[in-house]
Amino acid sequence: MRSLRTRVLLSAAAVLTIFVLLTSLALEQAVRDAVLAAREERLQAQVFLLMAAGEEDQSGFVFPNALAESRLSLPDSGLYAQVLDALGDPVWKSLSAMGFEAPTPLPQAPGRRNFERLRGETNSDYLVLAFGVTWATGRIPQDYTFVVAEEASAFESEVAEFRASLARWLGAMTLLMLVALVLVLRWGLKPLRKVAAELAVIETGGQAQIQRRYPEEIQALTGNLNALLAHERARQLRLDNTLGDLAHSLKTPLAVMRGAIDEGRVPSPTLELLREQLLRMGHIVEYQLQRARAGSQRAATLAPPIRVARTTERLIASLRKVHRDKQVTLVSRIDQTILFRGVEGDLMEMLGNLLDNAFKWCRSEIHLSARSDRSELILLIEDDGPGIATNAVARLLERGTRADESTPGHGIGLAMVREISEAYGGRIEIESSPLGGAKVRLRLPTQS
Repeated sequence: MRSLRTRVLLSAAAVLTIFVLLTSLALEQAVRDAVLAAREERLQAQVFLLMAAGEEDQSGFVFPNALAESRLSLPDSGLYAQVLDALGDPVWKSLSAMGFEAPTPLPQAPGRRNFERLRGETNSDYLVLAFGVTWATGRIPQDYTFVVAEEASAFESEVAEFRASLARWLGAMTLLMLVALVLVLRWGLKPLRKVAAELAVIETGGQAQIQRRYPEEIQALTGNLNALLAHERARQLRLDNTLGDLAHSLKTPLAVMRGAIDEGRVPSPTLELLREQLLRMGHIVEYQLQRARAGSQRAATLAPPIRVARTTERLIASLRKVHRDKQVTLVSRIDQTILFRGVEGDLMEMLGNLLDNAFKWCRSEIHLSARSDRSELILLIEDDGPGIATNAVARLLERGTRADESTPGHGIGLAMVREISEAYGGRIEIESSPLGGAKVRLRLPTQS
């Protein structure tokens, strides 16, 4: 079952069906008990009416022909009454009980009441209430049991009528709830449909990332998808640039070799030059291919959070070894709780280039700090070097441009930082530092 909507609907329908069945059973039982209790009280009231209407004379019990309950005077009315003596023999029967034997319970002690369901001769069920009394109007008190019986079919008919009404109402309510569930589910899954629509637009090249705001339950999903898309764009950009860098880097060595070969004869000094250029080509090719492999091997999966402080500590330790001939005081103020959501290699490449530039150009001091909030991670690198002129900032962020041509380098470090940060939706800012040199601020959005 691949459809989330179908799964939720079937699960909810199953739960709703079970709930409705259990509810109907509970309600029916409650109504049955209530109706049965009402029938018992009604029969008890009939007993009290008989006790009030009856009189005892020398011939036995005497009741008026017109009783308070008219059904007791009508044959086969469904309501029957009789009076039993202490031995359980009938001493009086209502006119409605004439002609057939109503179910007779056991005699009851005075003050005791017994309500039960008994089966008569015609296999019909009766609700029977027996109440024991002591009749003390004569010279000698006598114990009697007043019995009132009613056919159970009326009780069952009342319960069946309620059951049918309950089934109609619960059925209608279940149908309405299912319709409401479909509508609510459709409304609740609307953000997911919008995400799917945006992904389809991204696949066709209509937009670069998910742009809408979504409920917090799927905000993490959309944020991570944007991070995934940013990683893929960064990887592809670096791969394309690497190929361009490789071709550009090989251009000069190839020209030198071509010129030497064009001379026709290859003297010993030229052979050494060729060997040197070939070795240089080998280093360049290996370096650029390693970069390409590193970019392509970054799995298109959601990256775990990276502790910025730990990464900077590793970078600083490496750079101190590279620049061990230079005495640099580095002040780092990065809290251990600050995290970067992305590929660790990207963070190391950005910070590595910026810190390497700071080590190269500083006189003796570098300050490194970071702060983070719900929307942005800011990394700040400052040095006390000569700084960067404001009108040179835009040029230095382009590939192949260096601040000082006499300083070793390829002129692509800051450009790589800019490209990677922009792939994450961030940016790099360069301005003057209070230390006297450059202040580089790297802004990266926080993926939530």
